[in-house]
Amino acid sequence: MPIGPAGAPVSSISRASPDRVEVRGRDLASELMGRVGFTEYVHLLLTGREPSEEQRFFLDLLLVSIAEHGLMPSVVAARMTLAADPGSLHGAVAAGILGAGPVILGTSEACALLLVEAQAEAAGGRMPAAVAAEAARRIRASGGRVPGFGHPIHHPVDPRAERILELADAHGVAGPHVLLARELRKSVAEAWGRALPMNVSMPIAAVMLDLGFDRRVVKSVPILARTAGLLAHLAEEQERPIGFLLAGAAEEATSYEPPSR
Repeated sequence: MPIGPAGAPVSSISRASPDRVEVRGRDLASELMGRVGFTEYVHLLLTGREPSEEQRFFLDLLLVSIAEHGLMPSVVAARMTLAADPGSLHGAVAAGILGAGPVILGTSEACALLLVEAQAEAAGGRMPAAVAAEAARRIRASGGRVPGFGHPIHHPVDPRAERILELADAHGVAGPHVLLARELRKSVAEAWGRALPMNVSMPIAAVMLDLGFDRRVVKSVPILARTAGLLAHLAEEQERPIGFLLAGAAEEATSYEPPSR
């Protein structure tokens, strides 16, 4: 008995036969290899369409913006995993990607949902500034955090976020979702009583939405990008291992308090 609802038994991604691999209706060897770059190929895989020049440019930009950010928890987890099991590169990558949640790396997904819901209200006739102000006040009153705002390192601004917005303006792709992101920045400052930096997750979501990406694929960008960063750290871990050093530092930084008996 099926556990949940099932769709039609159909896939439109790819099919392999003895003499041909077809991807999204195109022959891999004769139509794609040597003609499209990896960013274009990712767009084709995710959407079924080859990108416009602006879609290609910004997908590439966003992948570069979030591929690497130092010894973040996901990187520490990956390096410690490889130290413990040097033959499991794939396991170490998986350990790092499993940490792509709403606190670190995966926040762009929550940003996209917030922007889509806000834009639905704006499209119904409400002013974007009013929609943003209401959203910020509601989240503040509930004790939550507005996704895409605040950063433990980057303040008063996240340079990655500012560069994305700058290029979106320069290329003329900043649309209603980028406008809402900017209105949210002002509304968050008012609701919290102080300016919080817009971090890179918010413009990633806003620009992707303005370029026509479905909100459900927004999280694909940080996952794919950070996989490349993890592979770099794991290559370095094999040459200059620090995984056990990181584990030792964690143990030294943590005190033990036995339970009362």
